[in-house]
Order: sequence, then structure tokens, then C-alpha cells
Amino acid sequence: MRKLTIFMFAVLFESMTAVAQTAPKKVYDEDVNPLEQIDRALEEAIAEGKFVVCQVGGNWCPWCLRFADFITNDTTISNFISENFLYIHVNYNPRISESEEKQKQAVALMERLDNCGRFGFPVFVVLNEEGRVLHIQDSSFLEEGQGYNREKVLRFFKGWTPGAVRSK
Repeated sequence: MRKLTIFMFAVLFESMTAVAQTAPKKVYDEDVNPLEQIDRALEEAIAEGKFVVCQVGGNWCPWCLRFADFITNDTTISNFISENFLYIHVNYNPRISESEEKQKQAVALMERLDNCGRFGFPVFVVLNEEGRVLHIQDSSFLEEGQGYNREKVLRFFKGWTPGAVRSK
């Protein structure tokens, strides 16, 4: 029994190490004020004639990191995004353990982005050049198995480019 227990701990340790080595990198800056981050992105997007896409979530969210990894590793998607949008990872942390200032920022963020957290995380918010919410995308509609569906993701982004929204 003792050998079995030792063996099980060894297998568990190896599997944890393997997962840690393949885990997606953290992409959310937890120290930045998310409202200021959005304002800076809007200024840049206006200059470039683009919309802003906010991927709202956090480093605490495995699906958020998975999506960031997914679009980074697919050059067709990443190129399409960079040509049409200013894409930012907006940190949202509703934990009570955060400082009072961070808690107020979290509340203000949800107010500014039309309570996008109601769809879960990650959630994608498309903002026009005026900072108005054009669309909130529930990420569950882009999923497939334990990842994301390439065609659904591309269809989402193609439907919300400045050209697609402005064409009549």
C-alpha cells in the first residue's frame, strides 16, 4: 500500500509539472486601472480608424487565457484582429479581498461596459470610436470542446469591423 501511495504522488507531481509547463501565459495586467486602459485604447483606435475590442476577464480565468493563446497562435485570426481592432485584455477582479479602490474600479468597469460580466468570462466588448458599446459577445458561443472554433471566432470579428458596421 505504501508503494502504491508513493507511486500515486509521483504520478500526480509529474502531471502537475506537465500542466504548469504548458499553461498559457498570463495576459492581464492586474496593476493597471481598467478604465484608464480603455481610454488610452480608444485614443489609439481613433487615430488608426479602428474599434476597440475588450477581452474582459482575468488571469484567474483559464478560458480567458485559453482564448488569448488561441488567437495568438492562429496567424489568420491575429492578423485580422490587428488590421481591424485595437485589442486589449481588460482585467476584472470581483474578489472582496481586493482593495477598496480596486473594488470600485470593478464596479465602474461593469457599469461602463453595460454589465458585460452577466455573460461570464471571457466576454468580448466591441467599442466604437466614441467608446460606446456596440456589441457584447458571450464567449460560450465561440467554444468547441475544450477550445474555440476558428470559424465562429472569425465570423464574430468579421461582423464587428468598422467597415462591416458602417456599410449600408
